[in-house]
Formats: sequence, structure tokens, C-alpha cells
Amino acid sequence: MTDRSIAIPDAAADKRRLILDAAVRVFARSGYHGARVGDIAEEAGVAHGLLYHYFSSKEEVLATVFRENWRALLETLHRVEADDEPADEKLRGVTKVILRSWRNDPDLVRVMVREVARSPHLQAQVDEVREVFLVLQRIVEEGQAKGVFRRDLDARLASWIIYGGLEEILTGWVLGQLPDGDDEVARAERTILDVVCGGLVVR
Repeated sequence: MTDRSIAIPDAAADKRRLILDAAVRVFARSGYHGARVGDIAEEAGVAHGLLYHYFSSKEEVLATVFRENWRALLETLHRVEADDEPADEKLRGVTKVILRSWRNDPDLVRVMVREVARSPHLQAQVDEVREVFLVLQRIVEEGQAKGVFRRDLDARLASWIIYGGLEEILTGWVLGQLPDGDDEVARAERTILDVVCGGLVVR
């Protein structure tokens, strides 16, 4: 009996994850507005009614996809920020994490860019979104304090410019406007760093 009671939460978590992963594929393929709850259930291989056991609506599914994946991104960026590396290397780390997400999980990036970044769902998560900019701002400020980056630049504006550049590259890949092979992803990393660090670094 004890073993069974322990296994139930794990099974529930696995089922919930199965539904969320299926939702990402469906949203990426059909778009949020074109997707139906039944499509997600079918993709996950679960009964239609079971989805409502975990989520009250399609909107909650999308909000959960955003919230859980954004928090995972923040955890990774906080680890980069905490590394014992110079500020320019930390920016390199942030750039790699964000741009390589396209190669690691393109469906998820499609959903985050097309269905979340430009939708009212984002307003409910504004504090979590702001934290990415704060991580970048703190890295820039650290570089300024240690004489690596120019002190005459506004660190907050710099953080928005850096993230804006990264997001627009992801958008270019999502919309098929930029080549996105392994070599091109590596080239995008180098270009962002050359442009950003070229403007930030003390000469």
C-alpha cells in the first residue's frame, strides 16, 4: 500500500508532463487559436476528460507551458550569472543558452515566440519576464564595476538591447527568415557577441 501511494504522485506528474509536451507540439503545429483541447489529448494519447483533471482550459495549458519553461530558463541564467567568470564570458553564456534553445527544442521556441511573446498571456507573467532583463543588467553592471565594460552606458538599456537582439534572431528562425543550421546558430552567437561586446567593452 505504501509503495502504491508513493507511485501515484509520480504517475500524475508524468501524465501532466505528457500533456504539456503534447500541447507544445500541437501549438507549434496548429497555433494556439487553431488548436483544440481534443487535439492535445489525442496527441498525448489520453482521454479528453483526463486533460481537464490537470488543466481547467486550453489557456491554462499555454500559461503553464510558458511559466514552467520560463522558470527553467531563469534557473539556467542564474547559474550563468553566479559563475566565477568575467562579465563578458557571462554574456557569452547567456547568449549560448538562449540561442541554442532553438536547436534543442524548436517547437517550444515556436510556441514561446509566436503564441506567448505577442499575446496577452504574457502580462500575467511580467515579473518573471522582467527577471531576464535584470540578470543581463546585473551582468553589465558587474562588468562596469570591474572595468570590463564602459561605465558611461546605461546598463538597463543595454540589457534590453541585448535581449531584444537575441529574441529577434529567434523570431527570424521561427518565421523562416534566417538560416538556422548549426553553423548559422554558431554564427549568430558570434555576431551578437561581436556587436554587443564590441560596444560595451572598454577600449
